[in-house]
Amino acid sequence: MDPRLIAFSRLLQIMDELRERCPWDQKQTFDTLRNLTIEETYEMADAITDKDYPGLEGELGDLFLHLVFYSKIGSERGLFDVESVLNKICDKLIYRHPHIYSDTEAKDEETVKANWEKLKLKEGKKSVLEGVPSSLPALVKATRIQEKVKGVGFEFEKADDVWQKVQEEIAELKVEVDNNSDQIEAEFGDVLFSLVNYARFLNISPENALAQTNQKFIKRFQQMEQLLEKDGLLAQDQSLAQLDLYWEQAKKSEK
Repeated sequence: MDPRLIAFSRLLQIMDELRERCPWDQKQTFDTLRNLTIEETYEMADAITDKDYPGLEGELGDLFLHLVFYSKIGSERGLFDVESVLNKICDKLIYRHPHIYSDTEAKDEETVKANWEKLKLKEGKKSVLEGVPSSLPALVKATRIQEKVKGVGFEFEKADDVWQKVQEEIAELKVEVDNNSDQIEAEFGDVLFSLVNYARFLNISPENALAQTNQKFIKRFQQMEQLLEKDGLLAQDQSLAQLDLYWEQAKKSEK
């Protein structure tokens, strides 16, 4: 027997036992698990950003548990079960990959994405943006919105065109800042949205890029704090010019 099926069957069996015998597991519902699942997803994302692959293996296991848990609760309530969940995603994958399971041709990634969005509209969706979760973090949501409208051809042709748009949005923001208007936040949002679009044309993930910069800043700032402490100083007692000197030392120590 396929060892993957044995492992998955083992997880299903353990889930059944926990739901039957563990007081904590017995009390869980869709609602109580929701925030825990979101937390586990972010922990998985952290492991990917950190390139912590042993940690990623563990986080993926946690997410598998949650998916099985939801399926178990659905089964108890007569809504769905793990069999119907898996069959539904299998059917969807086959339907949305006609270039694999039918006679449609798709020679590159962009054609696959475009076909995917067209098929979703045929499934009854009134807008290509219906599938964008409202609770997504704004940066990720902007990326997904742009990817989806690209699938129906609403897209700049060249990266240079997008960069020109970025510059236009920055100029508009500057005008509102100079006028101290009530449109500053809206214009700032336009700048971010256009930068996300430019990132896509550069084939980079704006979410990953910002996550890496956040991580780099934290590491560098903590190194600066350590250098200050070594000299018997506290960051809050120093001038900005003095902090800049230690900041540069911290940068050099990274090389």
